[in-house]
Amino acid sequence: MKFLAAILTTTLILIGANTMAHANENLERVRYGTEKVDGLDIFYREAGNPATDKPALVLLHGFPTSSHMYREVLAELGDEFYLIAPDYPGFGNSSFPSIEEYTYTFDNIAETMDKFLTQRGLNNYVLMIQDYGAPIGFRIATKHPEKVAGFVVMNGNAYEEGLAKEGWGPIFTYWDTKDPELGKQIAAQSFGLEDMKWQYTHGTRNPEGINPDSWNLDFMKLSREGQHQMQLDMFYDYQNNVKKYPEWQQYLRDNQPPMLIVWGKNDAFFPEPGAEAYKRDVKDIDYNILDTGHFALEEDAPFIINKMRSFMNAKVK
Repeated sequence: MKFLAAILTTTLILIGANTMAHANENLERVRYGTEKVDGLDIFYREAGNPATDKPALVLLHGFPTSSHMYREVLAELGDEFYLIAPDYPGFGNSSFPSIEEYTYTFDNIAETMDKFLTQRGLNNYVLMIQDYGAPIGFRIATKHPEKVAGFVVMNGNAYEEGLAKEGWGPIFTYWDTKDPELGKQIAAQSFGLEDMKWQYTHGTRNPEGINPDSWNLDFMKLSREGQHQMQLDMFYDYQNNVKKYPEWQQYLRDNQPPMLIVWGKNDAFFPEPGAEAYKRDVKDIDYNILDTGHFALEEDAPFIINKMRSFMNAKVK
């Protein structure tokens, strides 16, 4: 009888261990959901255990993409950290209200993302910022400096020298004039399928190695009715980010968040001087300049993910 009881106990322990292992595996896997924020469905991808005692990783995407750009980060780091990557209103799989229903400015989107993070119960996190993710992330950080444990910066700009004059030239003119005809020209040169492909492949070492699913997905989303005007509204509002650069730089000097920089140096819009400029204001930087383009993860995901794991373990508490 004792022998049978021992076997039964061992079996139950193994079943329990097995169940726990499957539960952990399920948490590590990438999961998908929506959060209702002010009547909008905000889509997100997440991975890892939200109950971990380590800061969360909040992944903020750029133009013209979505949380899809962080698919490899989510798949690889969920074993050790909790990660969440939302889509902004009008981007990816989130609600796309018309410009009459929602004001597409960086102030407004940052407010929506701040509410999203609050509703998800996130009060201690590292912000990973790329392109549009920088002005959105810095608005959140200056509002809640106590919540931000650090930054992973991937071609996310906060300095005037980080704006390439050639790449931004027509938009600079649009800021001055908001000429409808110029807007049409910018749309025609920015939102086509070949334009999307160029953004992903320009400056890469191996353009044939970049997954075309990314630019095809972006083009599909940009082709929805009303998208071109919405995106032009965002282009026009970008000038208000530049006006806030001194405020964000002061935030960095005052708070000294640890920072990991992984920057594609061949970016036609945000060149390397934008990365170099962070050294003026932040003392604790792991600085990495990569021989790739605007979407550095598309070509250098293994290097970036390894750097992120080391950064989170060594620098972030």
